[in-house]
Amino acid sequence: MRIAVLALLGALASQGQAPLDFWPLTLAALALLFVLTGQMRDPRALAFALWAFGFGYFAVALRWIVEPFLVDVARHGWMAPFALVLMASGAALFWAFAGWVAARLGGGRWLLALALVGAEALRALILTGFPWALLGHIWVETPLAQLARFGGPHLLSLLTVTVALALAALFRRYRVQGLVVLGLMVALGFVLRPPAMPVADAPVVRLVQPNAPQSQKWDPVYRDIFLNRALRLTAEGEVPDLVVWPETSVPYLLNQIEDDLSLLSDAARGAPLVFGIQRWDQEFNGYNSLVVLGQGGQISAIYDKQHLVPFGEFFPGARWLGDMGLTGLADNLGRGFTPGVVSGPIEIAGIGPAVPLICYEGIFSEEIVTGDSRPRLLLLITNDAWFGESAGPLQHLAQAQLRAIEQGLPMARAANTGVSAIIDPYGRLVDAMWIGTEGAIDVPLPEALPAPPYARFGDWPVFVLLLALAGFGILRGRRDSN
Repeated sequence: MRIAVLALLGALASQGQAPLDFWPLTLAALALLFVLTGQMRDPRALAFALWAFGFGYFAVALRWIVEPFLVDVARHGWMAPFALVLMASGAALFWAFAGWVAARLGGGRWLLALALVGAEALRALILTGFPWALLGHIWVETPLAQLARFGGPHLLSLLTVTVALALAALFRRYRVQGLVVLGLMVALGFVLRPPAMPVADAPVVRLVQPNAPQSQKWDPVYRDIFLNRALRLTAEGEVPDLVVWPETSVPYLLNQIEDDLSLLSDAARGAPLVFGIQRWDQEFNGYNSLVVLGQGGQISAIYDKQHLVPFGEFFPGARWLGDMGLTGLADNLGRGFTPGVVSGPIEIAGIGPAVPLICYEGIFSEEIVTGDSRPRLLLLITNDAWFGESAGPLQHLAQAQLRAIEQGLPMARAANTGVSAIIDPYGRLVDAMWIGTEGAIDVPLPEALPAPPYARFGDWPVFVLLLALAGFGILRGRRDSN
C-alpha cells in the first residue's frame, strides 16, 4: 500500500513540468515524500521507496516517449509500452540510489534532499546524459528561474528540494524555520522579476514553420510540398535580416542538391538562411547538419550535430548490429549518424556569432560552448514532430527557455511542427508559433546580456556547494547521535 501511495505522489509531483506547470503540486508531493520517509534508516527500504516515487514521477512526466514509436505503428508500435516502462524504471534507479546513499550516510530529510539533487545531476551526465524533467525545471515559468543565471538547472533543483523541506517542516517542530524559508522564496521571486527589454533597431529574424507531420515528412509524395511551403514562407513579405528553418527541413542530402542551393538563397532574397539537412562525407559517414547559406547559394558555415540521440539517431554497436536493422528510429541513412567534431559558435553575416544547437543538444546546459568572445544568440533548430501534440514539445521548449537564461542570450528556435519562438535572455517568449500551425513570424532579436556566472563557471560552483552542504549534514548527524 505504501509503495502505491509513493508512486501516486510521484505522479502528482510530475505535474510541475510542462504543459501543466503546476509547481505547487510538485512541492507538496515532495514535502509529503520527505514526511513519509524522514524516519527511514534502512538503505534498501529507503531506496525502494524512492524508486517507487521516481517511477510514478517519470512514468507521467516522460509519457511522451511513446510517440516516436507510433509514427510507424506497424514496425515500432509494439515497443511503446516497453519504452515507457523501461525509461521510467531506469530513471527511477537514480532516485533509488539517492535514497540508498542518504540512508548509508545516516539518513534524515536534509541528506535525502541533497542526495536527490546529486542523483539528478548524475542523470544529466552519465550514459550520455538525459537531463529531461529535472526537478528544477518546474520553475521555468516563474521569476525564480532567473537563479539559473548563477547555478544552472541543478541550483534550481536545490531550490525545489529546499522549498519542499520547508513545507515538510510545517508538519514538525521547525514551523518557524519553514515559514522563514518560504517567505524568503516569495521575496526572492519579486526581486528576480526580470525587466522589460527594448527591441528598437534590433535585427529581424524570420522563423519558418512548415508543419510537416513526421509520418509524411520523408514521404516522396509529400516532401516537396513541405519544402515548397518553406520556400514560399521565406519569400513572402519584407526581407528580414535572418531566416531560420527547422531541423532536416530540406528533405534531401546536401550532397544531392549543392548545385540547386540558389533556389533557397533566392527565396531568402539576400538574407542569410539557416536550414537543417542531412549529408554524407567522403567516407559515407552520415551527419545531421545545420547549414548557413549566403547570397548566390554559397555555404558560409556547416555545423554537424555532436550529441546524438541514443536509439534514435544511432544504435549503440550499430556498426555490428546494422545487419539486424538496429540503427535508430530517426535514422534514414541506413547505418546511423556520426557525431560532429567542430563546436560553435558560427558566424552569421549581419548578425554575429551564434551558438548552433540541433534538437536534443538543447537539453544539455553544460555542453553549450560559447567561445572566447560573447555570442549574439543561441540558434536552435529542431524537429519535434516526432512527439506530435504531446507534452514532449512543450517540455523541450521549457528547456530552451532555461538555456537562454543560463547563457544570458536570446534564442531563435525553429521547430518543424512547433513551438518556434524567439526567446529573450530572461527566458520569456517574445513571439511564438504553436504546435500544429503552419506559417512564419518576423521577430526583433533582443539584445544579449553580459555573461552571467553560469556562462562563465558552469556547474562547478553548485557541485561544490552540494558537497559542502552534504558534509555539514553528515557532521551534524554524527554530532546529534553522540
